[in-house]
Amino acid sequence: MISVPIEYYLVVAAVLFVIGSVGFLLRRNLLVLLMSIELMLNAVNLTLVAYNRVHPQDHAGQIFTFFVIAIAAAEAAVGLAIVLAFYRIRKTMRSDDADLLRS
Repeated sequence: MISVPIEYYLVVAAVLFVIGSVGFLLRRNLLVLLMSIELMLNAVNLTLVAYNRVHPQDHAGQIFTFFVIAIAAAEAAVGLAIVLAFYRIRKTMRSDDADLLRS
């Protein structure tokens, strides 16, 4: 079996994280913002699993990844519920209009 160096995993994770953070910072659509957050969380998961490949006797990377996936699922459910409620009230998905909910 061919072993993939850890640097490859970290480079892919860094690229995913950068794409997610650029998407979060530049886009205005709330759904795209949620997907960008999920992309950043998946980059963290890839880094944690890569850590587990380097230290196979320690399962801390897989345990942390499990908790990050559980938190991401809860975040997606709550985030989508908020986006749906926001869309029903304002008929828009732009994050710039979200501050109008205060009034």
